[in-house]
Amino acid sequence: MRLSARSEYGLLTLVDLACAPADAPTAARELAVSRGMPPAFVEQLLADLRRAGIVRAVRGPHGGFLLARSPSAITALEVVEALEGPIEPSVCSPDTCGREHGCAASSVWAEVAGAVRDALAGFTLERLAEEQSHLDRAPLTCTPRRTS
Repeated sequence: MRLSARSEYGLLTLVDLACAPADAPTAARELAVSRGMPPAFVEQLLADLRRAGIVRAVRGPHGGFLLARSPSAITALEVVEALEGPIEPSVCSPDTCGREHGCAASSVWAEVAGAVRDALAGFTLERLAEEQSHLDRAPLTCTPRRTS
């Protein structure tokens, strides 16, 4: 189980798409610039997400990307697995550790992988988009330090 910047950036990109008007495609470059990400990297992420059926591409002068399904139907787990592969232990398996009957640590990693899967499955793009919209509307506040 490995989570990388691909998951984080991919999820941020999809949150931005979920916050955008549902009928207006958003260009990959615009998505990249809004988060300060390299455009080529965002294009790679979107290509993988398109292959996974999470986004769809619209061609033409006003083209770009749209979510392929409702934001309420897309979970963070689906996004992470589309970009990283299945959430499962990467070390403890008979193929990698060489113990034919497994090892005691495998139950630890299986439980951790299950907890990560459950946590990611609990977040939909709809929920994250609502939270982002709330954060974007929140006024910036600063509490000055008191000096004594």
